[in-house]
Amino acid sequence: MRPNPNRARKFQPERLYIAGKTAMNHLRTLTAKFKPQTVKRLTQHNVAMRPVLLSRLYSIPGASEHFLNGSNSNYLEEMYYAWLANPKSVHKSWDKFFRTSNVIVPSDSLLDSLSPSGSLPAVAHSKSRTVTPAKVEKIVEDHLAVQSLIRAYQTRGHHVAQLDPLGILHADLDSGIPFDLVTSMDKLGFYGLHESDLDKVFRLPTTTFIGGNEPAISLREILKRLEKTYCRHIGLEFMFINDVDQCQWIRQRFETPGLLKFTNKEKRKLLARLVRSTRFEEFLARKWSSEKRFGVEGCEVLIPALKTIIDVSISEGVDNVIMGMPHRGRLNVLANVIRKDLEQIFCQFDPKLEASEEGSGDVKYHLGVYQERINRTTNKHITMSLMANPSHLEAVNPVVQGKTKAVQFYCGDTTGQKVMSILVHGDAAFAGQGIVYETFHLSDLPSYTTHGTIHVVVNNQIGFTTDPRMARSSPYPTDVARVVNAPIFHVNSDDPEAVTYVCKVAAEWRSTYNKDVIIDLVCYRKRGHNEMDEPMFTQPLMYKQIQQQVPVLKKYADKLISEGVLTLQEYEEEIAVYDRICEEAYTRAKDEKIHQIKEWLDSPWLGFFTQSGEPKSMTCAPTGLSVEILQHIGNVASSVPIEGFTIHGGLSRVLRGRAEMAKNQIVDWSLAEYMAFGSLLKEGIHVRLSGQDVERGTFSHRHHVLHDQDIDKKTCVPMNHLWSDQAPYTVCNSSLSEFGVLGFELGFAMTNPNALVCWEAQFGDFNNTAQCILDQFISSGQSKWVRNNGIVLLLPHGMEGMGPEHSSARPERFLQMCIEDSDVYPKYTEEFEVRQLFECNWIIVNCSTPASYFHVLRRQILLPFRKPLIILTPKSLLRHPEAKSHFDEMKTGTTFQRIIPDEGLAAQNPNHVKRLIFCTGKVYYELAKERINRKMEKEVAIIRLEQISPFPFDLLKMEIDKYPNAELTWCQEEHKNIGYFDYVRPRFRVTVQFKRPVWYVGRDSSPAPATGNKNTHLTELQGLLDTSFNLQAFEGMTV
Repeated sequence: MRPNPNRARKFQPERLYIAGKTAMNHLRTLTAKFKPQTVKRLTQHNVAMRPVLLSRLYSIPGASEHFLNGSNSNYLEEMYYAWLANPKSVHKSWDKFFRTSNVIVPSDSLLDSLSPSGSLPAVAHSKSRTVTPAKVEKIVEDHLAVQSLIRAYQTRGHHVAQLDPLGILHADLDSGIPFDLVTSMDKLGFYGLHESDLDKVFRLPTTTFIGGNEPAISLREILKRLEKTYCRHIGLEFMFINDVDQCQWIRQRFETPGLLKFTNKEKRKLLARLVRSTRFEEFLARKWSSEKRFGVEGCEVLIPALKTIIDVSISEGVDNVIMGMPHRGRLNVLANVIRKDLEQIFCQFDPKLEASEEGSGDVKYHLGVYQERINRTTNKHITMSLMANPSHLEAVNPVVQGKTKAVQFYCGDTTGQKVMSILVHGDAAFAGQGIVYETFHLSDLPSYTTHGTIHVVVNNQIGFTTDPRMARSSPYPTDVARVVNAPIFHVNSDDPEAVTYVCKVAAEWRSTYNKDVIIDLVCYRKRGHNEMDEPMFTQPLMYKQIQQQVPVLKKYADKLISEGVLTLQEYEEEIAVYDRICEEAYTRAKDEKIHQIKEWLDSPWLGFFTQSGEPKSMTCAPTGLSVEILQHIGNVASSVPIEGFTIHGGLSRVLRGRAEMAKNQIVDWSLAEYMAFGSLLKEGIHVRLSGQDVERGTFSHRHHVLHDQDIDKKTCVPMNHLWSDQAPYTVCNSSLSEFGVLGFELGFAMTNPNALVCWEAQFGDFNNTAQCILDQFISSGQSKWVRNNGIVLLLPHGMEGMGPEHSSARPERFLQMCIEDSDVYPKYTEEFEVRQLFECNWIIVNCSTPASYFHVLRRQILLPFRKPLIILTPKSLLRHPEAKSHFDEMKTGTTFQRIIPDEGLAAQNPNHVKRLIFCTGKVYYELAKERINRKMEKEVAIIRLEQISPFPFDLLKMEIDKYPNAELTWCQEEHKNIGYFDYVRPRFRVTVQFKRPVWYVGRDSSPAPATGNKNTHLTELQGLLDTSFNLQAFEGMTV
């Protein structure tokens, strides 16, 4: 239920100004009388009057500061005191304003003994009593003090909340008590109040709901209700949110008396969920006591928590839930939240279970799953998936968000009402791993938002063996969430009803505001980091207490039995039923002989593969296009499809250049990319390009988003104007993040095989900050989790004198992770090219022509399977006059060339060629120019490897055999230990059967990818060119 928008009246500054002008003469007289006394009393009681004076009346929704500050505060305060003394002494607009603002009603009722329905406690007992200035000031001060007191609890009450179920630590790592919280009667003095004031009745401000339907209650009851709301088992952090409506929404749901009540049916359901969570862990402990399980013991309430979130979200309209979590508690979540068959979980513990031939597989507590089922609470059909995750605890966060965004995109869910994500975290990882921060900063970006994620932190108050006081500098592990104004609900996990209520509110918050929310389950870890670990080595006091701790299931069951909600016999029957379910599944698990990894697939592509999971063919159609289509795309790419759109003058020259190229049937790099993307859009393939500055392009070459020079935020994406029935094109500048954004795009690409998802690094070497995604997800994901993925990485690469950090995309790292056996020459078949791609773990190319780039992008979609594609893209070649391709190289029937052979004079008389140079990428153009300068076109042949991995054994063997008398060299512009040489050398030697040496030409080994000195760069380049064309360079040398 949304808060009543009429509760907070809007402040009208213009009315205040006009009324103030009219009443100024009256105020000057009264100010002289009251102001000195006010200041004196404020000083005596140390009450900060002005910052809180009537804050509920004069705060503008959405503003972070009150109107009342500086001279405005003085002015309004003076007028208020004048009105208190004599309402007729101020302008009638002021009189009406104060009377209708739920503050003090002076008139005659001020002199009567007031009831709770009035504005203030009794200050006078008869009309004959005179209201002195001192009494008026005391009334105002006391009410303002109560407002300050209420705000103190709302802001800092969580610091004294009883959050630790062990009772030995403070969840905020601080044993101090905020001085403005009334934890003892003597602290009333801070507010100028006394114990004698406890039974006085105070009018409540509209910024609190503790009164329920009562507009005024006693100070004693105020303190009691604040204590109950903010200082028991729930700690609320939300007052930093700069939206008044959102703060009111939270206050209403936690302060309103009587909300945290459960029916007997709800209590029994909660108990049943706790039984399943607890008994599952106990069953595993009995059957496999010496196995690592990473159980959730100590936070068994996690299962009811997640199920509550899902139930409430489904009732709000969600039908697809995508989850990510670390290993702790994963098996329990699989069993009792996702509802994976128990026998498939239990068989993972069998040491005799044989591995399938599908890949390496992964340990049981890393596996993911996809499940379609009926939600028993709502009886609605839902889809649930738990993403596979490595031991890099928080690395899955952006992957989950990317997949969630993709599912929302493809089902047209633009507000997140149908598809949502839940992320489960550990306390140490949530505070310590930067990917958490990166992912949060994607949460509200237009092309990355998933419209709110519910984060559940399993806060067991320890990180492996590290005390939280040594693991973070922030008070709570959840403080990182403050950067996106996400409310944080801390809750004692030994209070299942408090946990359940918090989860219900969190799900409603996400549905209402489409923003992130954090649930901090303050709990403990019953065992060590894993079940074999001894925690007493490092946390002896904590684990002495844990050994004495009564399990939450026992506590809650005893509570319900004492309340008469159920009997002991009913409780024991509930346990017996679930134990029997586990035993029966255990028996069935013994029949499982082979671990089928495909049963643990978290992102299936229904209909893309055969039912057995194999490609439907092992062929790839030609990637060329008709000249008409190429011409049409070229025309659109060189135009502005929107009338009256003013573009930059420099961009006009770019478009004219494109138009000229299209007219001459020539393409450069940017136009080739345009044609690849545009043609796929025509075929119904969604294309998404993401990364830093991709809309324009790091090197100002792309310009896929045009900006009107006269109207702010008016843009045009010509790619979306190619055809009336085309697929949508998404191009989006990302935040300055690699780890987070690459993970996000990986998740996006995981959802739909019929989409081209590309991530471009600003410079290729920036991929190293996303190394975890590359290592743990992209290169090994299919082997571990049978997860196909066709993501494309565009990594600008090339040695151009730009220094160590802007030169190399570190291709050696990608090549090192390729699974191809360097010592085996593969058997050739008609399907060789496609089967090679099918058997690899990713594809690495370094295109030297726009046509190659065009074809490899289109091939990525036309293949009958999906593999990650790593493209080392150029920088200087983007505008190199020789780096252009003709339509003839891209027309119907053409395909991607894995190598580009020499087609010059050397190829016409191959027997006379003395040196055969193999290379890849940009260095070809420098070699070709040098060969011309030295007039060695007949003596030296140059062959380009466009596809480096899988290695084109078959084509290279043909070329080597073609030049029987040539000396073989590999030339690269990178340093010897960086680049391709260590990858290609053994494969060349296998290709020639170790009969001919393959010499290295390039820069010497270096710890840095490139020099920062321009002169050194040019000297090194000239050196490798000299060696390349020195036909005596290797005389007398042996391999």
